Amino acid sequence: MTEKFSPATGLGNCHLQTVFARFHRPRPWVDTSCRWYRTPDGDRLALHTPQPLEDNPARPLVLVLHGLEGSVASPYAQGLMESLREHGYQVAVMHFRGCGGIPNRLPRAYHSGDSEDPRWLLGELKKQLPLTPLMAVGYSLGGNVLLKWLGEDGQGSPLSAAVAVSAPMDLHACSQRIDSGLSRIYQRHLLACLKASLQQKAVDPDLAAAMPKLDEEAYFSNFRQFDSAFTAPLHGFRDVDDYYTRASSKPLLRNIRVPTLIVHAVDDPFICPSAIPSGSEVSPSVNLEVSERGGHVGFVGGSLWRPSYWLEQRIPRFLDSVFHSN
Repeated sequence: MTEKFSPATGLGNCHLQTVFARFHRPRPWVDTSCRWYRTPDGDRLALHTPQPLEDNPARPLVLVLHGLEGSVASPYAQGLMESLREHGYQVAVMHFRGCGGIPNRLPRAYHSGDSEDPRWLLGELKKQLPLTPLMAVGYSLGGNVLLKWLGEDGQGSPLSAAVAVSAPMDLHACSQRIDSGLSRIYQRHLLACLKASLQQKAVDPDLAAAMPKLDEEAYFSNFRQFDSAFTAPLHGFRDVDDYYTRASSKPLLRNIRVPTLIVHAVDDPFICPSAIPSGSEVSPSVNLEVSERGGHVGFVGGSLWRPSYWLEQRIPRFLDSVFHSN
């Protein structure tokens, strides 16, 4: 069943929707513990949990995948953790490699199609919690990763439900959208964050020797340049176009067999409207909810003085509907 989002009075503009939570909500406010998992290639992944995990078939575990340069401290992750716990779920936030202020141990980092890391981590969690239903929620980059993962696994997915919010499902189109108009402000901020992360990592001389040089400012002029100089070569892609093609989840949406909710706004300043799939481009397992407004990972309802975070109501309701139908 589709649920309609209405923006808060005074927050109808897509940019206000996108940035409001960053200034309105303190962060972080949910305390978590971190456990490190050693990956098969000798790197490590951080998993943050607000409470110890238990093997309980009545309390599903929801794995949260953050957006580009996000972390457990991101307001959307904090708000969702709080909401899911109130609804009786267990929750864990995975940091992509090098996120959260702690560099990873290999020259490679993470990217928009990096489905192997959450797939591997969920396998480890399944061993740890064999009786517990497993679900996942992905935001922005994490949403594209999640949808790609679901499409790749098809019927064999270990997940019982999934939600993707504001996912850049067509990276070719989205790289053009964020390099136009006011969206360049977000691009500039995110590229500055990526550059700072790489500089922190390059303090290690062994890692620095295996990475592209950081002294070329042209590499940080837009995402296409950055992905051409860093993302594609560090992660085994032929070039930036090969990366955008192989990492985009949109062509795989017809293969999804897990009950999945995709939430998106047409006015998202990060994502070109052409990247939004039509009903014929997704499988029957996908519930596509597209609103005219909502910005990027915004969806702030209520009013300017009494805002409500609609995603933190919608996501648990969807997960509940799947869990209680089984």
